[in-house]
Amino acid sequence: MTRTWEPTGKGVLQLPSGRSVRGRGLRQLLPEGPVPHYGVYLLGAPPPTVPWVAQWLLWRDFRLPSNHSQAREVLRMAWARADAERVEIACGGGRGRTGTALACLAVLDGVPAGEAVDFVRHHYHARAVETPWQRRYVLRFAADCTAA
Repeated sequence: MTRTWEPTGKGVLQLPSGRSVRGRGLRQLLPEGPVPHYGVYLLGAPPPTVPWVAQWLLWRDFRLPSNHSQAREVLRMAWARADAERVEIACGGGRGRTGTALACLAVLDGVPAGEAVDFVRHHYHARAVETPWQRRYVLRFAADCTAA
């Protein structure tokens, strides 16, 4: 039994390193198949309880995370865990906040910050990262990770 996502699975983003992360919208049904080992939920209120390890980041719809250093720490952990575990990143609809977080993971994986949004739009969802400030957040995330 594989411990990571199948590259062709619904919502799975394959990063250049070979790590894979599943993005999804929590308003949709849980996809069939294996469940995550670790989930990061980007919501304005606590997420529903799940039977796997989960982390909640306070991140309101169409906005940015309320705590940037916590977001950086949680996303770094998600990226590291994705090397050997099934990691899921999710928000309500699965595009804006999820796409922004996936673009940050792509930056951690070596995708240049200026190309990360396009990478996620091409490999995950064409309308990922919904606002100009989310796009700028990805650029700042890269600079913050270099400085940290």
